[in-house]
Amino acid sequence: MFQEVERKFLVKGDFRNEAFKAIHITQGYLSRVPERVVRIRIKDQQGYITVKGKNNASGATRFEWEKEISLDEARRLLELCEPGLVDKTRYLINNTDGKHTWEVDVYHGNKEGIIIAEIELGNENEPFDKPEWLGKEVTGDQRYYNSNLI
Repeated sequence: MFQEVERKFLVKGDFRNEAFKAIHITQGYLSRVPERVVRIRIKDQQGYITVKGKNNASGATRFEWEKEISLDEARRLLELCEPGLVDKTRYLINNTDGKHTWEVDVYHGNKEGIIIAEIELGNENEPFDKPEWLGKEVTGDQRYYNSNLI
């Protein structure tokens, strides 16, 4: 319930024609301490607050709690965040196995050109299909944590 298992990959090819939805995301951080990252996010017109714990040794699993908040609350909390915001478009793509959804984030602004695909799994060893546009795995590479991309 409070555990997230996620694998991350760079993207090396065109994926947009497979997307069934695109979402604009703006997010900031009230805390970026690895033991307790607190994120404020606006996805299109909905706000969220998320608390994440420190990653395990592989970088794929960690504590995560998220709560929907009003758009006004999210906007007000973004004003309190540490300097720098993440601005990205998230594309949702069904995986060919029919059990998973890829979230492909295309970053804007000073991170233009970075494209990262994520897939959430039930456990770290769960098999999943890898599309042709998937590149190098960066799970656990802190350079690609959203909290470090601000």
